[in-house]
Amino acid sequence: MRSVTLCFQVHQPFRINPYTFFDIGKNHSYEDAAHNKLVVDRVADLCYLPTNKILLQQIKKYKGLFRVAFSISGTTIEQFKLYRPDVIDSFIALAKTDCVEFLAETYYHSLSSIFSKEEFLIQVDTHRKLIRSTFGYQTEVFRNTELIHNNDIAATIKELGLKGMITEGVQKLLGTMSTNKVYSPAHTSFPVILRNCKLSDDLAFRFSDKNWKGYPLTVEKYTSWIKKSLKKHENATIYVDYETFGEHQKKNSGIFTFLRKLPGMLIDTHGIDFMTPSEVIDNLEIHDVYDAHETISWADIEKNLSAWYQNSMQKEALEKIYSLEPLIRKMQIRRHTDKWSKLQTSDHFYYMSTKGYSDGEVHQYFSPFASPHDAYIHYMNVVADFELEIRKKKLFK
Repeated sequence: MRSVTLCFQVHQPFRINPYTFFDIGKNHSYEDAAHNKLVVDRVADLCYLPTNKILLQQIKKYKGLFRVAFSISGTTIEQFKLYRPDVIDSFIALAKTDCVEFLAETYYHSLSSIFSKEEFLIQVDTHRKLIRSTFGYQTEVFRNTELIHNNDIAATIKELGLKGMITEGVQKLLGTMSTNKVYSPAHTSFPVILRNCKLSDDLAFRFSDKNWKGYPLTVEKYTSWIKKSLKKHENATIYVDYETFGEHQKKNSGIFTFLRKLPGMLIDTHGIDFMTPSEVIDNLEIHDVYDAHETISWADIEKNLSAWYQNSMQKEALEKIYSLEPLIRKMQIRRHTDKWSKLQTSDHFYYMSTKGYSDGEVHQYFSPFASPHDAYIHYMNVVADFELEIRKKKLFK
């Protein structure tokens, strides 16, 4: 048996307003609602709706043989409900096929797994409840924000009763081992599925790169690479941003035609099965230990926390927002807790990155701000106002 897992990350943050020093103490509205709606509307029309339509067509065509997985953050689902309920409906239609798995994650796409175990557990539980209430699906497999992972995080997820998790296949940890097998973290037996970096990035980043030696990436070429990478009893996990389809890789690149042809080329031509993450865990045995003694992620060349926690701006911002946790816990006011949690979303700190070269270009591509410094200033002004607000509430409580 040789198989493929197609897993799509779907995430939209609540972006904050350009928030000046003079707004502190006067304006308690932090979200840039107009910009958030603009982005969600655009990506819904370019990506979510047309791609969901293709997936639904292919699932019906192959009568259960074509199967996929989604990881959709809580902030994304909230914005779909606010601005584009038709997108929610299209995901519900996919859920009803029983050929789609939804993964558990942190509700706010946060770094809580690193900075607060209590908050991490709350967010995972809240997200699982949201997926169940929205799609009628009980999550069984976990993926952390940006595939952030270490041995301790894996042990925590095991304690929650989940059956396994997905993370990045980092070459320095694998050594000579294959990324297409199931592993276990050090010190505990718990299935860990690894993202196949090369196959995933060929699709997500290099698909329309005319300077890449593999261009053009035809479905025939891509599926031959998949087949070549797989030995018996192996599974290639292709994990990409869902926005790859139609947003990052435009329609005129041929990405939708590629996706439409992909299931048939793998199933009919190469005899390769599709499996969801749960099915991979159920069908493949643990091969060896994947010892993530240091924290890894799927981000940037370093594949660690440096995308969010490297320079002094990022460190100050992250440490500041989590330093407010004791106040938030004492207040127990849902509105403040929600604001605090939204300010944990990893994107805020990603925008503050000062990396150069190709990594820096990717950071800047996603940022709504003119510079990392602007992202930092606006964020810290928001946090200053938020702290003032909750301290006043505590004083008069």
